[in-house]
Amino acid sequence: MMKRNRAIATALLLGAVSASAHDPLQTDGDKYKAILDNACVRVLEYRDRPGDRTRQHTHSAFALYALAPFKRTLTLPDGRVLTREFKAGDVLWSPAQTHIGENVGSTPTHVVIFELKPGAATADACAPH
Repeated sequence: MMKRNRAIATALLLGAVSASAHDPLQTDGDKYKAILDNACVRVLEYRDRPGDRTRQHTHSAFALYALAPFKRTLTLPDGRVLTREFKAGDVLWSPAQTHIGENVGSTPTHVVIFELKPGAATADACAPH
C-alpha cells in the first residue's frame, strides 16, 4: 500500500512539473508577464522583437488581443507551421494549444492573452460581489 501511494504521489508530482515546464511564464519569462491571475482567468501581456522565438509552451483556451501589428509563425508539436499576421485591434479565439512562436515580421509583438481556467464559467469566485 505504501509503495502504491508513493507511486501515485510521484506521478502527480511529475505531472505538475511537466505542466509547469510548459507554462509560458516559466519557459519565456522574459517575454510574458502575468497581469491578472484568479480562479477564472489568467491575463498575460506578451512582448517580443523581430527574430525572437519562444520555447515550446502551452496555453489553455484563450482569447488574444493585438495591441500592435505583427507577423509570426507557430510551430505545433506535430511539426505543422502556421503563419499568423495581426493588425492592432485584431482579436483571436483559440482552443488550448501547445506551440513554439517566432516573430517573423519587421515589428515587435505586443498582445494581451486571456487564458480561461477549467470551470471558470461556473466558478463562484468569478462572480462580481
